[in-house]
Amino acid sequence: MTAQPAILRPGELKTNDRGNGARTTPLVTRKCGSTSMINGITAFDPGAAIGLHKHNCEESVMVIEGEAIAEIDGVQHRLGTNDTTWIPANVPHRFINPTDRPMRIFWVYASIDATRTMIATGEERSIDAEHEGALKRAHP
Repeated sequence: MTAQPAILRPGELKTNDRGNGARTTPLVTRKCGSTSMINGITAFDPGAAIGLHKHNCEESVMVIEGEAIAEIDGVQHRLGTNDTTWIPANVPHRFINPTDRPMRIFWVYASIDATRTMIATGEERSIDAEHEGALKRAHP
């Protein structure tokens, strides 16, 4: 069977609360037919940060709203809207919202089988497994 194109509307999709003021909305995944990549949006409340982690594949992240600090392999980089990172596999990194305004990133993993390993605990989970428990975002 041939995969069909998809139009994805983030406001209509489920969002995963990652804790610490970060929420992820998966976009392109296996569920829509992707066989080689996944992507999504993560929103950060003011002052929010995600834990230091690494992936088994390359990742690119673009700031689509606000300002961020990308901590990559121990070095902090200030990023503004449209600034984009490329992070090789197995490089520890995290994103931080150092401001009092919301921040959002658009991320792309170069593998449908992407995993996240938390540096502090060594816990490894597939990105798909993280998204399985996504909660429906409340609409105002």
